[in-house]
Amino acid sequence: MPDPWRDLTDPRRAAHTEDLEAGLKEPVFENLAIPEQFGPVTITVDDHKIKRFAFTQNDYNPWTLQESPFDGRRIGHACLLGNDLLQLFTLVYAGSRTVGFHTEEQMWFDSPVFLGEKVTLSGSYVEAYERRGQGYVIMEAQAIGEDGRSIIRHRGVEILRTVPGAIAGRGSGTPDRKVTGEVPADARKVDRIEAGVRTGDVLAPLDKVITAEQAAVFSRIGEFVRNIHSDYTVARQGALRMPIVQGQQQVGVIGEYLTQAFGQHWLTRGWMRIKFINTLEVFEPISVQALVTDVTRSPEGTKVELDVWVRRRSDDKLTAVGWASCTVPSGPATRAGGNSPRS
Repeated sequence: MPDPWRDLTDPRRAAHTEDLEAGLKEPVFENLAIPEQFGPVTITVDDHKIKRFAFTQNDYNPWTLQESPFDGRRIGHACLLGNDLLQLFTLVYAGSRTVGFHTEEQMWFDSPVFLGEKVTLSGSYVEAYERRGQGYVIMEAQAIGEDGRSIIRHRGVEILRTVPGAIAGRGSGTPDRKVTGEVPADARKVDRIEAGVRTGDVLAPLDKVITAEQAAVFSRIGEFVRNIHSDYTVARQGALRMPIVQGQQQVGVIGEYLTQAFGQHWLTRGWMRIKFINTLEVFEPISVQALVTDVTRSPEGTKVELDVWVRRRSDDKLTAVGWASCTVPSGPATRAGGNSPRS
């Protein structure tokens, strides 16, 4: 039996199959079944998968290409499997007929994934509800390593079908502490989360541009999936001027940023909850930044909590806001390398 493919679906089927999405359900709220299971499906984290993700994020961390602090083995990026978990629903629903809007993403990082590892993904729809005329669905999913350990856990909220260009900018109805993206004038600027970190510190920003090619590859054009992120025509049908960057791709940028901040500990103790409040077009420059909101020290280590946000540099509007935390054990951490400039 051949080894598992690196993606949710094997695009080589196209040579022998007329319709790759034949028999899949129409992705509309009315077709939901709660609960509804997806998977399990096994994929291989091969060299191509890691390098492809590095291209989509412009994140060439040497831990993913050479060796890491985890016994010297090559690992995948923190958010490498995030889109696989988010897209598990397309095993049942037609991905190329999905015109949805990812409104919230929550991730727990339990352990790194290693080069060559076969990972089992599974998830389920656990809740559905309607709000302001839109139908929402919540998925919970997990990636499990070959040895049974948890690698990453995911909880996502999605509007299954909508007009993305019409709802962007409406904000969130969840009464959480508001993330403003404002930095106090007297804030101490730091590059890393070190032992002396204190409440009110602000991390130096990370600047990025996601191109159309990067967005299309991230959003599964290699599996022949057409959507508002990979196809100009589909984007226009969703009342968008241009293809937009997946919220999950922005999460990958935040994952890079926080890996740089916390070092190896982010991959074993990190958590983030991100809300998407505005669309981000391809080629639009962005800046990611975070503010330390709480520091709790204990014999086990130091728990650091942050507000984090993504800002469009052209008009200063926020596209994503959220919260993150990581507990750093006593002792030094190995810091992640990379080629992405901070300013």
